[in-house]
Amino acid sequence: MSESKAEQVEMSQTEMSQGSSLTAAIILAAGESTRMKSATPKVLHTLGGKTLLHRVMTSVEGLNPVTTAVVVRFEGERVAQAASSYTPDAIIVKQDDIPGTGRAVQCALASISSRLEAQQGPVLIIASDMPLLDTETLQALTNAHKEQGNAATVLTTTLANPFGYGRIIRDESGHVQRIVEQKDANTAERDVKEVNTSVYVFEPSVLLKATQNLDADNAQKEFYLTDALETARQFGAVGAYEAPDSELAEGINDRVQLAHLASLHNKRVCERWMRDGVTILDPSTTWIDDDVVLARDVEVLPGSFLQGKTRVEEGAVVGPYTTLIDAHIEAGAHVERSRVQETHIGEKANIGPWTYLRPGNELAANTKAGAFVEMKKAHIDEGSKVPHLSYVGDAHIAEHTNVGGGTITANYDGTNKHHTEIGANVHVGAGNLFVAPVTVGSGVTTGAGSVVRHDVEDNAMVYSENSQHAVENWTPHATADASNNNEERK
Repeated sequence: MSESKAEQVEMSQTEMSQGSSLTAAIILAAGESTRMKSATPKVLHTLGGKTLLHRVMTSVEGLNPVTTAVVVRFEGERVAQAASSYTPDAIIVKQDDIPGTGRAVQCALASISSRLEAQQGPVLIIASDMPLLDTETLQALTNAHKEQGNAATVLTTTLANPFGYGRIIRDESGHVQRIVEQKDANTAERDVKEVNTSVYVFEPSVLLKATQNLDADNAQKEFYLTDALETARQFGAVGAYEAPDSELAEGINDRVQLAHLASLHNKRVCERWMRDGVTILDPSTTWIDDDVVLARDVEVLPGSFLQGKTRVEEGAVVGPYTTLIDAHIEAGAHVERSRVQETHIGEKANIGPWTYLRPGNELAANTKAGAFVEMKKAHIDEGSKVPHLSYVGDAHIAEHTNVGGGTITANYDGTNKHHTEIGANVHVGAGNLFVAPVTVGSGVTTGAGSVVRHDVEDNAMVYSENSQHAVENWTPHATADASNNNEERK
């Protein structure tokens, strides 16, 4: 490396360390979590529209660590790919077949130890199954570690039901003497309510020494990271910072806990939006992802799911029983009992009930997509209406056109999709079929039951010749056969 290049790298590292409260963050994401009973790694299950791992990594990145290492093992490639998408410069560490959090940290240190020697700040170690733990709590933990001058500091919390958590056993001075896992605890230790959250801050030199001689002399035959705390006491105090909000420090081991924390998180999200001027009639049946944006005076009715990057403008009404996914709903629109995905709905548009808007639609102001309408890549201009029982796909309908019920744009020929163009001020009769590709001009009227196969000029009237035939005194075969059978039985 040239001297100038080396100086640039050294300067970059110095700048990072000055803006960071952490030398490194080690995120443990290697566990299989058999209690989830899922082919999907636990850390890739979602809560509020984001994976558990994404949430933890976002909170950690708020501390601006110089180095972030993510330890993977079970479905390691999937987890690694996800981690890299959240924090592109994260170091991915593969844990070997030796189980335990202690072993995970040993593997991480083997990859980043040279970086630790060049920095002065502490190292954060955090499990990846704590989706509600925020940057503020992690910063408070780091601050407490520095202020107390500890060799290591444990994030603890007090739970009414501590089952499954390691118990915090303190000495007479209030420092952490040891952490006893549930399976290794005696009766008195199990009665302790203060628990380990599996979040730690270590001084780098202490962490390197404390993890050197871990063993698996315990009920689960694993390398416990908690054993490193006993070694850390040889180099200084092992302190504790108790999280003021126990809900933020809860972890997830199974789907019951996932549902519980998802509900807690969603309640907080709904409360925040209500305080910002959004009406949510029933927060218990309303689910709102983190990245959703709601303007004041939006009204969300029961049974609604607002997901992805959905944005709802002032005065719009969503629901009841509506799902919006990456949708944009403009002011004054109403979307009722519908599913809307990747669609833009204009001001004062009226959608539903039972409408399915697949991705790629643009509905302008004062439009309507009524009951049992399905759209895909449809562009509906201002004032046009598709009231009910219709399918509009790969089509453009110009302004102030009315589409009769039961109308279909036949856009697929078995190989390719084709476009339908319908002009302004068109009156489409009921039960029409537009066989794409086809263009219908403005001011056109089509008769009921028409099949439009060819382009239509402006201001024309189109109808299909469908002769009606009647057969008098006709008896269906099934009815006739039944009648004959009855005669035979007699």
